[in-house]
Formats: sequence, C-alpha cells, structure tokens
Amino acid sequence: MNSTIAILGGGNLGQAIASGLLSENFNPSDIAITRHKTGLLQSFQDQGVYINSNNIEAVSNAQIVIIAVKPYRIADVLQEVNSVLTNDKLLISVVSDFSIAQINSELTHHPVVFRAMPNTASSVNESMTCIASHNASEEDTNKVKDIFNALGETVVINEQLMDAATVLGACGIAYVLRFIRGMIQGGIEIGFDAQTATQIATQTVKGASELLLQKGNHPEAEIDKVTTPKGCTIAGLNEMEHQGFSSALIKGIKTSFDNISD
Repeated sequence: MNSTIAILGGGNLGQAIASGLLSENFNPSDIAITRHKTGLLQSFQDQGVYINSNNIEAVSNAQIVIIAVKPYRIADVLQEVNSVLTNDKLLISVVSDFSIAQINSELTHHPVVFRAMPNTASSVNESMTCIASHNASEEDTNKVKDIFNALGETVVINEQLMDAATVLGACGIAYVLRFIRGMIQGGIEIGFDAQTATQIATQTVKGASELLLQKGNHPEAEIDKVTTPKGCTIAGLNEMEHQGFSSALIKGIKTSFDNISD
C-alpha cells in the first residue's frame, strides 16, 4: 500500500473529508484512514480505502497527511509519527485551536505545514474551508486547495483568523441547522406536517444562500425585495428583532469565539 493521502482520525470530520474526496473521484487506493476501532470504517474499506489503526504505517506511505483527531490528542499523535513525518511530506491539520507553531514544536523534521478548517458539509461537497500556512509555496498551497476544493469552496486566510474561521464556518453549520429546525417547528405550528415543513424550510435556506452567492448582493438588498409596506414579511422580521434574533445570533458567535480562544 502506498497512499497519497493519509487521514489520521476517522471520526466525523475525517470521514466527511474522505467521503468528499471519494465523491470527486479521488482513487480510493490513494486514501488511507486510521482509527483505533477500524470496524467503524467498514463502509470505506468496502470502497477500496485502506483502513488501519497504525498511524506510523499510514504516514510512512503517504505524501500528504491530514490530522483530524480531537484537539486533546494532536500532540500525542504528532509525537507518535514524528520519526516518519519527514521534510518531503505535506502536513495538514484540521484540528481547532492548535497553531502551526505548536505543531512545529512537536516535530523533529520540517514538513510543510498547513491548517485547514472545513466543516461537516465536506461529505456532500459543500464545505467552506479556510486554509492558512506560513511561507508555503504556491505549488503546495494549490495542492491543499485542490483537496479541499473537492469538498466545496476554499479561502486562504491569515492564521490569526483561524479561530474565527472555526466559529463562523465550522460551528456555523450547527447555527444554521438550529435555525432550520426553528423554521420547521414554526411550519408545523402553522399547519404543515413535519416532512413538508422540512422540505420547504431546507429548500428556502438553500435558495436564499444561492441568491447571495450568485448575485453577490448584501442580504438586506434581497430582503427588501420581499418586504412590502404593512406586509407579513416585515411584520415577522420586526417581531424576530424585537425578540433579539440578530442580537442572539451575534452573541452566540461571539461566545463560541471567546470559548475557543480561552
């Protein structure tokens, strides 16, 4: 086995990355995933992905190493694979709140190091992934972008903004899903069954996103198109604002950021 990409950590995010790569026709035999309980990765093994519990072996046979373990485990994993994480490899960490400087401090060799923050929409190729590195070449940056562009969209940012990217892009999935759940609950209250309410709410959110992505307008410009004088839309929006809708969302984002930065 001589994998191109080794994903250390086959949890939710590691699996989402692997699923996204496979759906974009990355060769399964070029991907390895490690996890202590390898039986939980059977579906990937069935597709031809190399499954292993041995991080050292996976890194030895990989050109690109993606670390997708829990934050409390990254230092131990880096120390474990230190001897085989050589200068010719490209290391990508998708672990939150662990800087490039901290990664380098755990290593004897000096591979090119990136941090990337995708979200779980990677599994359906709709991730928003923020990427950062220090003095990486354009060639290496393009390699990393190619991986994560297969999972959705990418943007290169300053590493100092990586915690903010984690909150807005990764935690943001949960914020949006909670909003959709609220829409569904409201839809049920006004008469729809749960399945129909879900279909209407999810497609409406998808449509709203596409309006901004394709037209490039400010959200308020699109809001103005559906708010008429004395209409039901403005009445509902104003009631939400009276109840602190925008303020609660902003405070939630700030609280998440303060928590990850502590």
